Amino acid sequence: MGLLQIGFVSVYLSDSLLSGFATGASLTILTSQLKYILGLKIPRPQGWFTLFKTWYGLLTNIGKTNICDLITSLLCLAVLIPAKELNDRFKAKLKAPIPFELFVVIIATLASHFGRFNAEYGSGVAGAIPTGFLPPQMPSWSLIPSVAVDAFSIAIVGFAITVSLSEMFAKKHGYKVDANQEMYAIGFCNILPSFFRCFTTSAALTKTLVKESTGCQTQISGLVTALVLLLVLLVIAPLFFSLQKCVLAVIIVVNLRGALRKFLDVPRMWRVNRVDASVWLITMGTSALVNTELGLLVGVLASAFFVLGRTQRAQILELGRADTREHYEDASSYRGLQVHPKVAVFRYAAPIYYANQSLFKKCLYKRIGLDPVKEKARRVKFNKSKHQEENGGKSNMKPEENRPEAVTLMLDQESSRKLHSLVIDCSGVLFLDTAGVNALKEVLKDYGEVGIKVVLVQCNPSVLDSLERGGYFSTATVTCRFSLSIFSKHPVLLGVTYGKNNGISLKTHISKTSQLLYLASFI
Repeated sequence: MGLLQIGFVSVYLSDSLLSGFATGASLTILTSQLKYILGLKIPRPQGWFTLFKTWYGLLTNIGKTNICDLITSLLCLAVLIPAKELNDRFKAKLKAPIPFELFVVIIATLASHFGRFNAEYGSGVAGAIPTGFLPPQMPSWSLIPSVAVDAFSIAIVGFAITVSLSEMFAKKHGYKVDANQEMYAIGFCNILPSFFRCFTTSAALTKTLVKESTGCQTQISGLVTALVLLLVLLVIAPLFFSLQKCVLAVIIVVNLRGALRKFLDVPRMWRVNRVDASVWLITMGTSALVNTELGLLVGVLASAFFVLGRTQRAQILELGRADTREHYEDASSYRGLQVHPKVAVFRYAAPIYYANQSLFKKCLYKRIGLDPVKEKARRVKFNKSKHQEENGGKSNMKPEENRPEAVTLMLDQESSRKLHSLVIDCSGVLFLDTAGVNALKEVLKDYGEVGIKVVLVQCNPSVLDSLERGGYFSTATVTCRFSLSIFSKHPVLLGVTYGKNNGISLKTHISKTSQLLYLASFI
């Protein structure tokens, strides 16, 4: 994945998605640690809905709570929570945070050892920890066909979790993360350990939160962690035989408080942006209630769905002109704007592509008040009946020649509006695909058949190129189209001429009088 430079997929992990995923995973981790805090010996549930399965196991076995583990957990909580708040409050004045977790581990280990908590009270302890390394050996290549699909899934999830955590803390501490570099790191970290039968390497939410909350900021922390683990594996592992599991669980729970505080921000997130808040809630709920890995996938799909939905909800806005200057804006949002009686100006602030091209045409026809397809059919029917009535009067006029100079649109019962030109502001159209070009060609053709000229303005070079390659200008009834800058105080008229070789030439006319003459002659 690193060699193929697939790191670009990390851009689809939005801030709300990462925050929701971290919070949902934190709930799952918190629930999994409760059995150690209560001293319950229940099997770890597998599969989906582990949160419900875990709570069911806790509630059905609550009567078997180990009092020694519970008291130890409460004492550790009473020490660590104020200590962590103290570190957070004075972290600007402290050169290094005070390692209260280390003090708690040492004191709890000594108390458990000399108090014989395991033998006297049945408290759960770490027990015997094997020391040393297993001898290296070659992987079993015969297992590859059986584990290839699962290995691919693990790689994808491991990358997503690693990048999501990296992005989350990078934003918090003000630095950038190279997703491709993370892929290289994960890949190299899995090559050598694979010969020693190690677990797959990736970022771990719990350990990352613990290290971040204790003030670790550089790779030196990783080196120190590796050296300590090396000492544990080779020398001092037996010293932790009497360490209670509930102490480790309390340390994890205390360091999850930052992620759990995100619930307090939900009302503010909802007021700021309901779409982002919805992505957060969906990702968090799926990660916590269903499955952690599935929550990440659902979050990405939900984000894509909402982005797609925004393009589907884009509306056609009719623009009006201010009295004192050539400035066009949404007529329904501002007062005092004038609408031209014979020229309708509309804006569509979304790309036109296969998913919304039919919606674009439908919304445009509705806003104008005239469906050209229905109008053309009505005219054909009217002219046909009229032709039949005049057939005895030796009339040689063809039905399609009987076309009015302007089309009357009934906006309400008291007013009418005659249009002969339609201007579409394409400044908000970022791109066009084949379906989008075909939609504009249909609009041009349909309105042209009912006597309304269509003009596209404010097209960016990408849109112009798509229109040219899509054959839009070859279907136009005229050989010249104009692009009017309708947003500047002194508009500039650009003549866009398309010759037989489809070459494009732009001509800028500085004179305002010339601009108006050109536009008037065209309309």
